[in-house]
Amino acid sequence: MNSSFMWAFCMVLVMAVSHFQGGQGEALSDIGVNWGAMASQPLYPPVVVNLLKENGISRIKLFDADPWTVSAFSGSNIEVMVGIPNEMLKKLSKDKDNAEDWVKHNVSKQVKGGVDIRYISVGNEPFLKSYNGSYVGTTLPAMKNVQRALNKAGLGGKIKVTSALNADVYESATDKPSDGKFRKDIYDVMVEIVSFLDENKSPFLVNIYPFLSLYQNVDFPKDYAFFDGNAKGTDDKNVHYSNMFDANLDTLVWSLKKSGHPNVTIVIGEVGWPTDGDKNANAENAKRFYQGFLKRMANKKGSPLHPKSMITYLFSLTDENQKSIAPGDFERHWGIFTYDGKPKFSIDFSGKGQDKMPIAAKGVSYQEHEWCVLKQGTKTDQQAVQDALAYACSMGDCSSLGSARSCADLTSAGNVSYAFNQYFQINDQSVEACDFNGLAEIVQDDPSKGNCRFPLALMSSANILKAMQHLRLYLIGFTIIFTFCL
Repeated sequence: MNSSFMWAFCMVLVMAVSHFQGGQGEALSDIGVNWGAMASQPLYPPVVVNLLKENGISRIKLFDADPWTVSAFSGSNIEVMVGIPNEMLKKLSKDKDNAEDWVKHNVSKQVKGGVDIRYISVGNEPFLKSYNGSYVGTTLPAMKNVQRALNKAGLGGKIKVTSALNADVYESATDKPSDGKFRKDIYDVMVEIVSFLDENKSPFLVNIYPFLSLYQNVDFPKDYAFFDGNAKGTDDKNVHYSNMFDANLDTLVWSLKKSGHPNVTIVIGEVGWPTDGDKNANAENAKRFYQGFLKRMANKKGSPLHPKSMITYLFSLTDENQKSIAPGDFERHWGIFTYDGKPKFSIDFSGKGQDKMPIAAKGVSYQEHEWCVLKQGTKTDQQAVQDALAYACSMGDCSSLGSARSCADLTSAGNVSYAFNQYFQINDQSVEACDFNGLAEIVQDDPSKGNCRFPLALMSSANILKAMQHLRLYLIGFTIIFTFCL
């Protein structure tokens, strides 16, 4: 009996116990979490469903509508937001039939199957300046076509169409919220989008990141990124702002007001703090940020101009080692949990401020317990080692290496081993991925050191499904034998 089969059997037991026990944790009703799949081996969707339920989280935001992933939330009582990637906007904006077909296969079918879909995000931050206007002409038409398709399917009243927008769609020349307005280059289309949202009672979905303000500006006052009142703050029209999040949110409030749609509901699509990849990205700061933010939510305290509580999706559930690091190495470390569902720091999702660790994922299956490291005792020229290191990092994930990061204390040889192992695990522990012209070897002893964890690859989804299918056949056979032979 192989390890995959044993995992599948244990997984069935875990899910069965979870079904009868229900959620054990407690979370604010307005709290949700983002789950991105840009990882070499994402967690098995049923494991994620169980992780959310164990921690009392009842909302999830996805970045696509992968049928297997979405269907895992059937009957879970978890409200789901599905996403439409930017690459699909052109197709959906051109033809209403395309939108109807997408809704039929990705929404109607899932709703009938018991998935509680509440929102569709058409595009993900499509108006980022770095996109040079690529999606300006297609986002709103795609939103309208998806809305028509939902209405035709009889789902328009329950499921709301929106678009996840970065906070850079509005700006203030003076940095004061009252001078806020939508960006000049997209002003007209933003007013049209807000009008569409208002008309359809859909929310304005915005991503706000105090960490990025700190990262991008060396003069940004660090305390202003948090909620504990230690910052000097700023004043605007007799309103005092003690943190950047409130000031940013009220800049949006002013922008909506000036566009003629002050009553559009605001939902926070992404907010969070990374734990590695930068001097300010660590578990201590993440804990401080979330503790302050969740306490405010528990007290139903919004910003000065938006005092109401808001549905908020924390970013993110787990780390993603395949995300682009063009904005910074921290991009791969936004997870509250590690790639394999282990909590990184204490966080109280109920907002009561208790110093407790969230419940870890259960039923996680790893590949073989083996790691790839720099071969000991090998004498070779350092250039060959450096070339191999550069290759491993370019094809793997070395975002934890460097000063003020989790693996800062590794030796130079340790850095090479870390890079080799990342490449090896990302490539599903292929023997060919642990060669590097004879410089590497596979070991069974965990080379992790202190806070620097050398990861193990998770079992691939294909192998998991295969194991589950085999288990199903075994159970059917056992049932037949039990029925006719006893």
